[in-house]
Order: sequence, then C-alpha cells, then structure tokens
Amino acid sequence: MHSKDFGGPLDNKLLSALPRGQFGLLAPHLTTHSLPQGLVLIEAGDEFEYVYFPHYGMISLLAVLKDGKAIETATVGREGVVGAMAGLGLYRSLVRGVVQIPIGLTRIPAVQFRKAASGSDAIRDLGIHYNEVLLSQARVTAACNAMHNVEARFCRWLLQSADRAGSSTVRLTQEFLAEMLGVRRTSVTEVASKIQIAGVINYSRGVINILDRPALERMSCECYQTLLDQSAAIR
Repeated sequence: MHSKDFGGPLDNKLLSALPRGQFGLLAPHLTTHSLPQGLVLIEAGDEFEYVYFPHYGMISLLAVLKDGKAIETATVGREGVVGAMAGLGLYRSLVRGVVQIPIGLTRIPAVQFRKAASGSDAIRDLGIHYNEVLLSQARVTAACNAMHNVEARFCRWLLQSADRAGSSTVRLTQEFLAEMLGVRRTSVTEVASKIQIAGVINYSRGVINILDRPALERMSCECYQTLLDQSAAIR
C-alpha cells in the first residue's frame, strides 16, 4: 500500500479542527501509517511511545483483568485520538489498544506531543476534551454490558463497526467478537446464527455482510444511537 492510501493528518477530525498555528507545532513530527486488524498498539500498563490519530478504521480500547480476560470499553475512529493524555502527564496506558478494523492513522512520538501540549492550550484541551468523551463512552458501554442481552449488544457492536468501516461488510472472527463483547464464543455463534436465519446478516468464514440494516438497528439496543449521538457532538 502506498502512503497516498493511508489518508493524511487532516482526515482526523481533531487534527483538522486545530488552528493552523497549533497544528504547525505537531506537523514536523507526524508520520502516516496503515496497520492491520488485530495489531496491539499498546498494552495496559505500558508507557506511551506514540499518540495515534486515526484517519479511517477503528481502534478498540479494552479493560484487562488480572486473569488476562479483556472487554471493550470504548472505540476510536477518525473523530478521536488514542494516547493524548500522554501530553498531560499520564505516561502509562490504563487500557489495551487494538486495531479492530484495518486502519490508516497519523502518529506522533509521545514526547513530542507532550512538548507541543506544554506550549499550546488548544492541543492540551484536545487531550482533556477527548478523554471526557472516552469516559462517557465507557460509561455507556459498561451500562450496556450490564443491562442488555447479548443479541442486542452484538447488533449494536456490528452497527458501530460497519459505520467505522464505511461498509456493510465487516471482517470479524467469532473469537474477536467474543472478546469484544465479554462473552463465550458459543454465545456469539448462537446469536449470529439466529440473526442470519432472520435474513438480517450473512456470516461466513469471519466475514459478516449486513443484508437488512434497518432490521439490525431495530434489534440493537438504544446504546447504538446514544453512542452515535455522542460521536456526532464532538467538536
């Protein structure tokens, strides 16, 4: 893949919203990359090496338990950033960051982002504001995991993934889905089969095709629209 296919820094909503002079503090240190699904960007407890600004695709943030199990707490696409709090003194990640959908992104060394943030209110505020967005998303996701059944959560998660992929076709294995939802693989199999029999999706060899999106939205819980509204409200 050539660099032109990666997109560019201004494809990220936060970077494009920065005043030109403030963006100029970051620009000399930015590089663009295309990364594959499943790549771990950072582990919980590791020190931030880079700050990541997606252009397309999606990064999952997962809370990791002592027994090694993990569950998704938030997702980040072109509207957001992963690791921005490294510019404000949070040197170690509290979550695992995984490329959920193949992604194009801009990254900057955390030390350079920290220097820029120390001299720019706009860059510092970017980190603070988006951290609040992630906290709000984590609260909705936690409530969803506690209150809604696996089928509704599966539909919500599939809709989110399709939105970020910009396609009705999403490549996701059952193992990956089970981890994101915090359920057993057999539960994912049962739910996917039920929804497929209803004619809403087609699922084969790790590829999900959404055949009837309105029906999928009806089967999803209210949290899909809540998270969509939160994302749309980002300025």
